[in-house]
Amino acid sequence: MPETIRRFLDACRENKALNTMITVNEAGLRQEYAAQKSRKGLLSGKLIIIKDNINVKGLPCSCGSRFLKDYIAPYDAHVIERIREAGGLIAGKANMDEFAMGSSTEYSAFGPTLNPVNPEHVPGGSSGGSAAAVAAGLSDYALGSDTGGSIRQPASFCGVVGLKPTYGRVSRYGLTAFASSLDQIGPLTRTVRQSAELLQVIAGKDARDATSSDIPVDDYLSALERDEVQSIGVPFHLLQEGLDPEVKVRFDETVALLKKQGKQVLDVSLPHLKYSIAVYYILATAEASSNLARFDGIRYGARQSREAESINEFYSQNREYGFGAEVKRRIMLGTYVLSSGYYDAYYARAQKVRRLIHDDFQKAFREADVLLLPTCPVLPFKLGEHVDDPLAMYLSDIFTVSVNIAGIPGISVPAGSSDTGLPVGVQILGNLYQEGRILQLGQTLESLR
Repeated sequence: MPETIRRFLDACRENKALNTMITVNEAGLRQEYAAQKSRKGLLSGKLIIIKDNINVKGLPCSCGSRFLKDYIAPYDAHVIERIREAGGLIAGKANMDEFAMGSSTEYSAFGPTLNPVNPEHVPGGSSGGSAAAVAAGLSDYALGSDTGGSIRQPASFCGVVGLKPTYGRVSRYGLTAFASSLDQIGPLTRTVRQSAELLQVIAGKDARDATSSDIPVDDYLSALERDEVQSIGVPFHLLQEGLDPEVKVRFDETVALLKKQGKQVLDVSLPHLKYSIAVYYILATAEASSNLARFDGIRYGARQSREAESINEFYSQNREYGFGAEVKRRIMLGTYVLSSGYYDAYYARAQKVRRLIHDDFQKAFREADVLLLPTCPVLPFKLGEHVDDPLAMYLSDIFTVSVNIAGIPGISVPAGSSDTGLPVGVQILGNLYQEGRILQLGQTLESLR
């Protein structure tokens, strides 16, 4: 057995209590290694852990839900095809919040994932299994999906690098949809260079995804050798309230380090970002309500009903069994905002504010090359601390959801630790399709730590 595979399997056993993995591809890894060992590419021999809402042919794709616990993916997602073409090996499927709805990986039907830095704390979510697996050393590479911060927030909580690309930069073919206008697949890695490598492989046009862009993909590894970022915008007006003091200290230290490197730090205004949480949870729940309608026990999902007297009762019994509390909450919210008499008051208005948020970013990028924000306003919270307080959970994404609303790219990089050793992250935001710039500055910050 190759040494890399043996180390991965040993690490999975040693870290089983962290509950990072739903499926370990032990038998498949040996077959993949035999098939891939002659293939030379950017990821040759590298193990990649995949969030369990991305299809890998022949492996379960549960989306962290008991509704899909027995579902086996019949085809590979576009990103999996690209990884295999580049010589990468699919190590297994990572734990996640059910249907990617959550910020702590506590809403998984397979139990919560623990944070490897401190197992009393959450790893963030919904890609918490992917982030925790990288932080625990199971692999240097993982894929997650980011709908409102679900790559960047767990990257911050686990002390790793997490990149959310521009919407359309990476095909969503084979990704189970949560909110189709917000979802994007991206890397979670140990280093910025590894994120650039994985993005280089998975980015690009896919004819099977009408929202994927045909704009040429940059050479991200070459971009790391350049220094194009001179001005950095910081919306200081957003940092006055609700920010944990230790997060504020680490963020201020990061700004000071960048100034010492000769970077110009500008105060920029993003006046409509204060509405981001409200806009996000209207748009995301509305799209979730539509996307999850297919899970009814007939088309998809476990069939639990045995004695239903009508089709509606049959659906109701299956969905009551299959969905967890958070998924039900979001479906009900989304159905409400799309219902007759409320569509214009909520959904249509949220779409208008979405445009204002997009325009705020475009104005800011005319002043600065990139923007800088804390990834999360709080430190990793304790297991169970917010599980019964959805609003507190939602507010942990206050600095990340606007990026998905505007469709721009963002990367979270480690920015040190709190006095108790909990990781803190900062996120660098770029204009559309400017992943190269945020990777450059991310590598600069990485080198200064």
